[in-house]
Amino acid sequence: MSIEITRLFDFPYYQLEKYNLDQAFTTKYNGKWQSISSKEYIDQANTISRGLLRLGVQANDKVAVISTTNRTEWNVCDIGILQTGAQNVPIYPTISKEDYEYILNHSEATYCFVSDVTILEKLNQIKGNTKLKAVFTFDDIANEKSWKEVLELGKDESNQEELEQRKAAITTDDLATLIYTSGTTGRPKGVMLTHKNIVSNVLSSEKRVPLVYGQGRALSFLPVCHIFERMLLYLYQYCGISIYFAEAIDKLSENAQEIKPHVMTAVPRLYEKIYDKIYAKGAELTGIKKKLFFWAIELGLQYEPYRANGWWYELQLSIARKLIFSKWKDALGGELKLMVSGSAALQPRLTRIFTAAGMPVMEGYGLTETSPVISVNDMRNGGFRLGTVGKVIDGVEVKIADTGEILVKGPNVMQGYYKDPEKTAEALQNGYFHTGDKGEICKDGFLKITGRTKEMFKTSGGKYVIPPLLEGELKQSRFIEQVMVIGEGEKMPAAFIQPNFEFVREWAQRHNITLGDNADLIRNPKVVERIQEEVDYCNSKFGKWEQIKRFEITPDEWSIDGGQLTPTMKMKRNIIKEMYQDLYDKIYND
Repeated sequence: MSIEITRLFDFPYYQLEKYNLDQAFTTKYNGKWQSISSKEYIDQANTISRGLLRLGVQANDKVAVISTTNRTEWNVCDIGILQTGAQNVPIYPTISKEDYEYILNHSEATYCFVSDVTILEKLNQIKGNTKLKAVFTFDDIANEKSWKEVLELGKDESNQEELEQRKAAITTDDLATLIYTSGTTGRPKGVMLTHKNIVSNVLSSEKRVPLVYGQGRALSFLPVCHIFERMLLYLYQYCGISIYFAEAIDKLSENAQEIKPHVMTAVPRLYEKIYDKIYAKGAELTGIKKKLFFWAIELGLQYEPYRANGWWYELQLSIARKLIFSKWKDALGGELKLMVSGSAALQPRLTRIFTAAGMPVMEGYGLTETSPVISVNDMRNGGFRLGTVGKVIDGVEVKIADTGEILVKGPNVMQGYYKDPEKTAEALQNGYFHTGDKGEICKDGFLKITGRTKEMFKTSGGKYVIPPLLEGELKQSRFIEQVMVIGEGEKMPAAFIQPNFEFVREWAQRHNITLGDNADLIRNPKVVERIQEEVDYCNSKFGKWEQIKRFEITPDEWSIDGGQLTPTMKMKRNIIKEMYQDLYDKIYND
């Protein structure tokens, strides 16, 4: 009799019964890949559960997990915590120690698992201001408690019956996790997701997975503390897909060549970086090889699904795939069947080029508050349309408000924000979650995102401007890494532009332009003139009231550590504006 999945910790047991994988999870330690089987996964999770019971963990206690990279231990602890009836509180590794302190206190976490010494050092600075009873580390660190101590505590199976009783008492509607959204403004909010929220999302999303169950390999590297990657890890477990954890983003290509994944997920910024690296290598070629490379690029940028371009295009594409695009695939292992994109809008040119290359990128849409998937593209059965985020998944209802805002109802919608009834009431109205995103439902049920209601502003002339539309267009330029459109209440829209320093330097070298440091680069008249060309091209696609009349180039690379970006690479608009107040004043007061 097949196991019915109603709670998150049912997934491993289902996997054991149906697929019994030898390599459920694989992580690289000291240069060697090490795997655990479905059976070992469950055994270790049960051992952690028994250890936590002996530490006195009660139902509805909160246990935090902070890991620099995705790894097997995270998943073992996740199931181990959930089986006790406690809630897993994953925390982004890159946030400030002040945010660590806020989240640990707000959630009232009693224990914490951390991956390495970097996180431990940050945590130790604020640990005394929290209710934490102990911190356990995945890496072996001298004079620190190891997670192996919890495993040791749980070796004695005499309290297994108590654990079984705890598990039996957990229902599908019970709280499973608190996920603190990184937020572009203000303090993080604790999103309350139940077992049912995430389980329903996994089971509905499964219908869009075009892989061979029980045989596939997935490469995981997006932070598992984010619900997007976490839901996918449960989904892979359900589909019997072996999960391999990349060592780091910069080792992605190397790891992909080692494990030859069939599926991987990323945020748009990463796909942009992969494409930029490929493009830069192509630009270094000479002669016929260079001509062929750029011919293939041009061809790829014209790609339309379902052979819509006709037989002659498809014939050329098959040649381009053989001569050029096959090398792109080889750089990522050679066996990729699917790449998934989420968290932010993906530029259509990237969808076209990668799909043309035989590595289809399926863009989806969702939020932490919706567990996360609302809609996703699927190559099969006409379920893929460029420029959209696919069709809404089964069981989820989407309607567009009069204001254009996307409203969502379904079993995947959160219970609310932890200890914040006011914000909960604001977000959940009449049974619908208000996403803050604007969109439209196209023919045949495809959902298209058109902007964010909170990011739209009016100029002093009363005209509406939607920054993400302009920003998305500008970021298609290889000269521009990040851009933030400004101008609320001002006479005109303007922009802060962070150039792609690496590419600008390459371009300057090709044109015999000497550049000094970044401060010199942004003042160079030829660089400013070249970026002006990119802005002019973008402006040609928008109405006069929307066009960017002035811009200032910033000397910094915007980053998570620098404070300009959230852990999911979204801009912290208020902080960026404050950081560059002098440039803002220069634009509007000069």
